[in-house]
Amino acid sequence: MEARHSKWMAEHGRTYKDAAAKARRFRVFKANVELIDRFNAAGDKRYRLGTNRFTDLTNAEFAAMYTGYKPSPSPSEEDKQKLPGFMYANTTLSSEDSVDWRQRGAVTDVKNQGSCGSCWAFSTVAAVEGIHQISTGNLVSLSEQQLLDCSNSGGCKGGNLGGAFQYMANSGGVTTEAAYPYEGTQGMCRFGGSSSGVAATISGYQNVPPNDEASLAAAVSNQPVTVVIASSGSLFQHYATGVFTANSCGNRLDHAVTVVGYGTEADGSGSYWLIKNSWGTTWGEAGYMRLEKDVASSSEGACGVAMAPSYPVVA
Repeated sequence: MEARHSKWMAEHGRTYKDAAAKARRFRVFKANVELIDRFNAAGDKRYRLGTNRFTDLTNAEFAAMYTGYKPSPSPSEEDKQKLPGFMYANTTLSSEDSVDWRQRGAVTDVKNQGSCGSCWAFSTVAAVEGIHQISTGNLVSLSEQQLLDCSNSGGCKGGNLGGAFQYMANSGGVTTEAAYPYEGTQGMCRFGGSSSGVAATISGYQNVPPNDEASLAAAVSNQPVTVVIASSGSLFQHYATGVFTANSCGNRLDHAVTVVGYGTEADGSGSYWLIKNSWGTTWGEAGYMRLEKDVASSSEGACGVAMAPSYPVVA
């Protein structure tokens, strides 16, 4: 186990301030690796666990540092801001349909929010990157830091999605990642509207009808969609590959991600949502997760994926 820890430290560039800190982290690493090994040896799930850059964190530490969704403090005010209706209500899908917006050029590379709980900015920006490419043909990496500094929708301790979308609609747009790079901490707003080089604009956002995976699929077939999921469990923390199942998580929403597609497993064993996360590429399937789709036992979807989806609207 010490050899595995040393190898893991080298792979992830992890260092500790002293021997005592290393010893504490080794104990956490050992407990997590034993969990991973037991789970994989059982072999009774559609997914596998693995080590990643979170393996020396307790689950409580992980949840505190890397999630970050907060519902709007004023839902009634947010309801006034969102656009009415659901524009994809009449979309017809077949059971064989699959969508992968990565293959259609509407998804930027996986990003890393670091230990700032800014998932709300990453998930909404990814959705705007998607609809901007779909409507203009240009894929541009947009600035999460602008939202973190300027939107008043949240900070490193979490934020809400409707406020982030509304900020992008009201502020004149969002600039590029290159012009306003991510720093992983909240600072003073340095965006000055059109003079700052707006790269993408939206007119507002709509909500997908909640607890309805068919409506979510209709929306995702047309553009990437922001969703909120329950992600703080230890199985989610160590997810490596395969289809993460509904019986592996609850519905206490705490993390915002982006659904960029859906499909069916090659062996026909079930369907999945394709989730883009913001924890870097060492987590999951190079930063992505396949999450069980069309859960018969719950209208909320696996990990609550269908409870609160929303998407940006362009004029």
